[in-house]
Amino acid sequence: MDRRFITVLGVSLLFALLVSGVFYQMTGRSNTARKAEPSDERDLVVTARPLGVGVMVKPADVKVVKVAASAFPKGAFSKVEDVLDRPVISNVLLEEPLLEGRLAAKGSGLGLAPTIPVGMRAVTVRVNDVAGVAGFVLPGMRVDVLVTGHPPSGAEDLTATALQNMLVLSAGTTIQPDARGQAMPSPTVTLLATPEQSETLTLAGNEGRIQLVLRNSSDQTIQKTPGRYISELYGGTERKPAARVATGASEKPRPRPVVVAAAPPPPPPPPPAPDQIVMIRGTLRSVETIPNRPAAN
Repeated sequence: MDRRFITVLGVSLLFALLVSGVFYQMTGRSNTARKAEPSDERDLVVTARPLGVGVMVKPADVKVVKVAASAFPKGAFSKVEDVLDRPVISNVLLEEPLLEGRLAAKGSGLGLAPTIPVGMRAVTVRVNDVAGVAGFVLPGMRVDVLVTGHPPSGAEDLTATALQNMLVLSAGTTIQPDARGQAMPSPTVTLLATPEQSETLTLAGNEGRIQLVLRNSSDQTIQKTPGRYISELYGGTERKPAARVATGASEKPRPRPVVVAAAPPPPPPPPPAPDQIVMIRGTLRSVETIPNRPAAN
C-alpha cells in the first residue's frame, strides 16, 4: 500500500476525531444550560382579572406564573397566601404582578379605609350638582373649597377660600373614576384632609355654604386671596377687612394710621443790622451808629 495514501488517511481520521470532539463538547454545554434554566426561574403572583381600589384579594383573583429570576419585580410575591385577604389600594391591571405597595395590610378594612394614609382623615361634605362642579369631581382629582357665609364681625355675606388643593377620595359611594370618563352626579364628596382641615370642613359645612372649585392636579400652588364681600358685586368701593371664614382663627388687626402733628410756623426774621460810620480824627478812631428808619406803609 502506498505510504502517501496511508498518511492522508491517518490525517483525515485525526481531523474527524478532532471535529467530533469539539461538536460533542458544544452539544454537552447546550444540554447543561437547558437543564439549568428551570432552576433560575421563580414563581410570581399576578392578577387573573383587573382589580380596583378597595377590592379584597381572593384566590380566584390571582394566579402563579414562572419568570426568570433576573426579571422578578422588586416587592412582588411568590406565594398566593401572602396576598390573600389584603385590600387593594391602587388599581391593578390584568396579569400584572401584585406588589407590596399596592396592597394594604390584612385587617385594615374594606372599601375606602385602606386608602387613607396614616395621620390623615377622610371627610365627607354634602354638595349638589352645581357645588360639585356639575358632577365632574371624580376620585383622584383635586379641588379648592370655597365657603359663603356671614362672618360674626361683618355686616354682609363673604365668600372666602377655606382650603386649597384637596384630594378627592370618592364621589358618593364611588371610589374609582368612571371608565368612560362620564360625569357622576353625587350628593356627597369625600376629601382627604388633616385633622385640622377636617375641623375646618365640618365647621364650613355647618355654618356656611360650600362650593368646590376644580383645579389642575399638577398645580400645587397655594394662592392667598382676601375673599369677596357681596357689596363688591354691585360696584361698592368701600372695602371691609377680610375675615377668615370657618377657619377658627381671627384675622390680625390692621395697624392704626399714625397722625403727624402740624409743624409750628417758622420764627420771624431778625431785624436788619443798623448802619455804622467809622470816623478817624488824627490818631483817634470812632464808630457812630445810624438808627434804622421805620418801614414805610
